[in-house]
Amino acid sequence: MRDPLAAFEGIGRRADGSIARLDLGPFRPYLVTRPEHVQHVVRDNAANYPRRGMLWEPFSRLVGDGIAGEGPAWAASRATLQPVFAGRNITALLDEMAATVDEAVADLAGRAAGEPALDLGLEMTRVVQRVLNLVFFGGRIRLEDADRLGKAVSTAMMSFLWRMMMPFVPLAVPMPGDRAFRRSSRTVEEILGPIVAEARRSPTGGGDVVSLLLQGTGADGTPLSDRQVRDDIVGLWVAGSESTAVALTWLWVTLAAHPEVADRVYREIDDVVGTDTLGRDHVRHLRYTTMVLNESLRIHSVGWVVPRTSAADDVIDGVPIPAGATILVSPYLTHRLPDVWEDPLTFDPERFAPGRARGRHPLAHLPFGAGTHECLGQHFFMVEAALIVAAVLRRFRPVVDTAVPVRAQASLTVRPARPVAFTLRPR
Repeated sequence: MRDPLAAFEGIGRRADGSIARLDLGPFRPYLVTRPEHVQHVVRDNAANYPRRGMLWEPFSRLVGDGIAGEGPAWAASRATLQPVFAGRNITALLDEMAATVDEAVADLAGRAAGEPALDLGLEMTRVVQRVLNLVFFGGRIRLEDADRLGKAVSTAMMSFLWRMMMPFVPLAVPMPGDRAFRRSSRTVEEILGPIVAEARRSPTGGGDVVSLLLQGTGADGTPLSDRQVRDDIVGLWVAGSESTAVALTWLWVTLAAHPEVADRVYREIDDVVGTDTLGRDHVRHLRYTTMVLNESLRIHSVGWVVPRTSAADDVIDGVPIPAGATILVSPYLTHRLPDVWEDPLTFDPERFAPGRARGRHPLAHLPFGAGTHECLGQHFFMVEAALIVAAVLRRFRPVVDTAVPVRAQASLTVRPARPVAFTLRPR
């Protein structure tokens, strides 16, 4: 409990890709890290490994059983939301997204001018939320409410660790984090409840997430209730805001630790964007920036463990898995297997150069999950992140003032253990 991520890494090194069973007292999950073993769980026999138990039960208290759940309700929500994240729709939104990112970076520059140092994670959350306000809410949410929502969701995510590590403890038994979770849940309800109610009273017919959910239906064919709409918005907000802001925080920390990589990113952005207005035509040409993003997601896996529960007895690579067992799929450890990734702890964007993936198992890189529950928004993330990096670096040279390397801490996501201070130097 003091440092579960360090303990997890130690177990991963000892297991070296083998299926391992963790002895945590009454809780004894199986750890699965090899890509072919992961494929069995999330693709080949996915029906036997639903998202239940550890993590999902505490998480569902925040996000419900829709897009972050399992079964018919999840399938209905996913079908409703698929058009928002389709490549064609994201391409159509690119110019508006780029303008929104530029406005957010201009606001960031204003704050940076008046402060000696800023909180990197908080500022990345603010930038990301401006984009999500456009795509998710159609601009319905006030910026100050977006800030409150982001903080509440982040606090709730940090509160889950004890519940995750001790899933056998009943909810009626108080645990660390419970009080913070309840406060955060109330804040989420206070902000989103009125927005969903107003959107239902005055529909715009737009293509944003709220509008699509209000037009969608549940597994039984009836319209989604306000509660179901709210739950799906929170589930997407967690993925789109919390996870994206954490990933971008690690990216800036990584660039600070690797100035030679940062210099190459600067040159590419200068060559591709220059003094033009940032827009849709630039994103596809930011090839090295995209390689850097992928390698940062490999080294700094935002999701460190994804639990599943076996519905029936099974066998994975000769290892018997009994019904009811918890299976821990770990992108964090998969990304560190030395026989899958040469010199895995070295940051090397060239791993994602064209042609380099040939021969690599398709599930060796798992930043967005895989199988039926693969993240809907992975293309959205890559486009959004590239726009944010370009918008910042065409105007500034960010300087991380916190000493690197920055220690990681596990909650629901893997984030820096302490706030990372940074300043923006004008070019």
